[in-house]
Amino acid sequence: MPKTTPLNKPDLSHLAEHWQSPLIARGEVRTFTGGLLSEKYLANLDSRGLGVKGRVKIGRKIAYPVKNLIEFLENRAEMVEDHEPAS
Repeated sequence: MPKTTPLNKPDLSHLAEHWQSPLIARGEVRTFTGGLLSEKYLANLDSRGLGVKGRVKIGRKIAYPVKNLIEFLENRAEMVEDHEPAS
């Protein structure tokens, strides 16, 4: 059952259903988001303290909990209304 979100925020919880791990490596974020976010962008946000909460470092790799990344995406996204084309 989808969770409730504010009216102009999309529910992206369905993304977790298609991911086989509880973590997403930073290098796989582009695949997970369909190209919406890049590894470099998240690294920059992380360095400024504005990135996904709860990141995990394993060796030299960074990973994010799936639920935290989805929450991060939902907080940054908003629904866009379709407009009727002008006649």
